Amino acid sequence: MKLLLDTCCIIWAISDSASLSKSTKVLMEDSNSEIFVSPISAAEIACATERGRIVLDRPWKKWFRYYVDLNGWQIETIDLDIIEEAFSLPGTFHADPADRIITATARLRNFTILTADRKILDYPHVHGVW
Repeated sequence: MKLLLDTCCIIWAISDSASLSKSTKVLMEDSNSEIFVSPISAAEIACATERGRIVLDRPWKKWFRYYVDLNGWQIETIDLDIIEEAFSLPGTFHADPADRIITATARLRNFTILTADRKILDYPHVHGVW
């Protein structure tokens, strides 16, 4: 299964695994799972660090790259197709640009999003798990 981690899932997987749901842990530990992250999560982590919402043990760029490499996660690039999809999602979806990009990535690449975000989980046009 191809999984796309949302930003909170990335942070919790690294620093607070108790916050991950049992289903999420099982999927992430499954040897058949391919785990992807979006570069937009790096931007969200940078902003959260700058605003003091999270504290990291190293500069955000080094932190993000270190843990992506350590966990063998793959970076799914953001291209024009994803941006176009993000800002023309079907139905009603919230305005957060990062969540729109993550959702669009999952839709176009046929990924399952691992997220605790109720707005994404309730969105009928993407598959999300928590």
